[in-house]
Amino acid sequence: MNIDDVRRVLIIGAGNMGQQIGFQCAVSGYDVIFYDVGQGALEKAKDRIGKLAKTYMAAGRLTEESAHASLKRIKMLYDAQEAGENSDFVSESVPEDPELKGRVFAQFNKICPAHTVFTTNTSSLIPSMFAEATGRPDKFAAFHFHDVRVTNIVDIMPHPGTSEETTGLIKAFAERIGQAPIMLKKENFGYVFNAMLMELLKSAQTLAANNVATIEDIDRAWMGVMRTVAGPFGIMDSIGIDTAWKVTDYWANTTKDPQFLANAAFLKQYVEKGFLGVKSGKGFYNYPEPAFGKPGFIEGN
Repeated sequence: MNIDDVRRVLIIGAGNMGQQIGFQCAVSGYDVIFYDVGQGALEKAKDRIGKLAKTYMAAGRLTEESAHASLKRIKMLYDAQEAGENSDFVSESVPEDPELKGRVFAQFNKICPAHTVFTTNTSSLIPSMFAEATGRPDKFAAFHFHDVRVTNIVDIMPHPGTSEETTGLIKAFAERIGQAPIMLKKENFGYVFNAMLMELLKSAQTLAANNVATIEDIDRAWMGVMRTVAGPFGIMDSIGIDTAWKVTDYWANTTKDPQFLANAAFLKQYVEKGFLGVKSGKGFYNYPEPAFGKPGFIEGN
């Protein structure tokens, strides 16, 4: 299969990143199918994608006409068979659990055509952890997106069994949807940017969990020195505290590292309260007007 054969994209997992990836594909002219098993997940996704389209229009990235055309290319399906049977390219964004990802891909391996390329948007795992479970390891690699509203950087990370043809097709697809691919020469947990970011977030979690400084002061330190618009806790609110917790909890259970365990427990208390960050309106900060975005925050006013 070459890039011109890709017409229909399947997004498995209609959460925040799945929504962004799918909408970017639709904007680029592809027919997009969203599949999710979560109760009401697709209805929520449809609403949020509509808001994403308005964001693109406000930024001058789309006209009203092109935004409407993009939304018409999107279809929401709870039926796995219908979702996968005619798909050419799959992007998966389910929770950070290699066994779960493996089961999902194994399910769609039985449904999707033999030519379909499988990709995972995992932010912290490596594809070889569940490549065999996909049933088509040669047609599988990691294809990771960041926030498409602010950057077009994507990571492409093959595993040792990924064919060169597959890697090349994913790169061509990335370019077709207006993304700038970072090509990894070998597997690395966290790709390139996320590998650096995760160390920052872990350090911030450790400082807060050990009561070294307040969340606000930790963010003020980073923002004040690095001159960024958000600190590590503001970043986690954007990512989703539940996502940050799942990643931290996975490594806590895998390594049994005391600090990972403490950090996971620190994040879990927010998740249990439903304080997930921007998407829930409250996390470490309140939204849509977080304290770190107001004048005087760095000065402590």
